[in-house]
Amino acid sequence: MSQNEKQQMLFIQLISSLHGAALMQMGKMKNPQTDTLDRNLEQAELTIAMLDMLKERTKNNLSSEEEKFVTTVISEVKLNYVDEKAKEPK
Repeated sequence: MSQNEKQQMLFIQLISSLHGAALMQMGKMKNPQTDTLDRNLEQAELTIAMLDMLKERTKNNLSSEEEKFVTTVISEVKLNYVDEKAKEPK
């Protein structure tokens, strides 16, 4: 495996890890350690901000497939966040 392929794999794993964390923080996935649905929208917001920051900081430095993956993940977590935020009592 080349150094570039290794870095690409690690980058995808990092984004996937943040994606899973955001979904768990929104209560969309069970926490595998506790087997419970936990909801912390403030933490989810921070994770989404990290994803946005990574996309911005890696701009013009990603392959087209990496760029598409990051964009798709960010869109998905933001849509889920809006959905969860709307469930909060006014």
